[in-house]
Amino acid sequence: MRPRPLSRLLLISLCASVLLVACGKKEQPDAAAGSGQQAEAGKKADGKPATVAALTITTVPVQNKALVRTVPATGSIYPWQEVIIGAEVGGYRVAEVLVDVGSRVAKGQPLVRLSSDMLQADLNSKRAALRSAEAGLANASASLRRGESVSTSGALSAADLDQLKAEQIAAQARVDTAQSDVVTSELRLEYGTVRAPDSGTVTSRTVSVGQIAQAGAEMVRMLRQNRVEWRAEVPEAQLSRIKVGQDVDVSAVDGTVLKGRVRVVSPTVQTTNRTGLVYVDITGGNARPGMFARGQIAAGKGPGLLVPIASVVMQDGYSYVFVLKDKNTVERRRVEQAGVYGDELEVASGITEGELIAVKGAGFLKDGDTVAVADTTAVSANTTVQAAE
Repeated sequence: MRPRPLSRLLLISLCASVLLVACGKKEQPDAAAGSGQQAEAGKKADGKPATVAALTITTVPVQNKALVRTVPATGSIYPWQEVIIGAEVGGYRVAEVLVDVGSRVAKGQPLVRLSSDMLQADLNSKRAALRSAEAGLANASASLRRGESVSTSGALSAADLDQLKAEQIAAQARVDTAQSDVVTSELRLEYGTVRAPDSGTVTSRTVSVGQIAQAGAEMVRMLRQNRVEWRAEVPEAQLSRIKVGQDVDVSAVDGTVLKGRVRVVSPTVQTTNRTGLVYVDITGGNARPGMFARGQIAAGKGPGLLVPIASVVMQDGYSYVFVLKDKNTVERRRVEQAGVYGDELEVASGITEGELIAVKGAGFLKDGDTVAVADTTAVSANTTVQAAE
């Protein structure tokens, strides 16, 4: 008897269903096991949630050191006094120019000479007029003496005597005027030679031989007594720390360090940049007017709290440090900067001596963060051993 095809197909389908059910039951425990393992991975051995890894930082203690406090400033070097020299008489030709830029001159030394021919001729004329006036005075005085001698006899009226006295007075006035004219001509002749009003160095020369001098026009400019000053621009918050007589170290752009001393502290503040000018006399070196320079103005001595510059973080326009607290957490503290000393910063308030502050990694911290402190002692010892090897 032949088997039926339909029965055979039913048998094959039944076997396939049994196999699928068996496989599904086998995979279900495996999936459950995988889910359990993942759940256990999110827990510690004691069943508590796992914590996020802490940022590793280095710390240093706040130190209290004896400091020589300074106020940094910038500014330019100017002449102490720049004298503008010109002729006091005008209309005469320049005959000689005796100095040039850079010439060192002494007080009273001739700088420029004007042509003196016309000045000398004018002086001779005034002297002749003086002699004529003196002769007239002598004649008037003699006439007055004669009139007085005969006035008692009645030979000369009182009116005539008064006339003689008036003539004598007028002759004396003419003599005085002529003397003044002579003195004026002598001065004009002397002013024909332009002289240095003080010692110093010529910084500019605008006069040339042959030109006609104008009274009061600039001929030569001179740095008086070779003195220069540094005009430092100091922030208004630091002006109260600066006093007359304080020492200053001025550094020029070529690295030269010049010594100076505060002469004047400006009583006003510039509204454009909120700074005040401090005038510093440069007492040594080869400073030239117009040079730009930086300086440190000594502002006293005393103890101060120092922290590394790398530990200070600027946030919201203020300076902060992160102080290490118990349980390896950090606290953000606002501090007030007072000065820079190399790689360290003086802090006026906000922290106390001995507190540990974050250095490496401080820029990534927030208030209340949990941190891990690196063992800087072990690192330093390892570095020392390697250096010795």
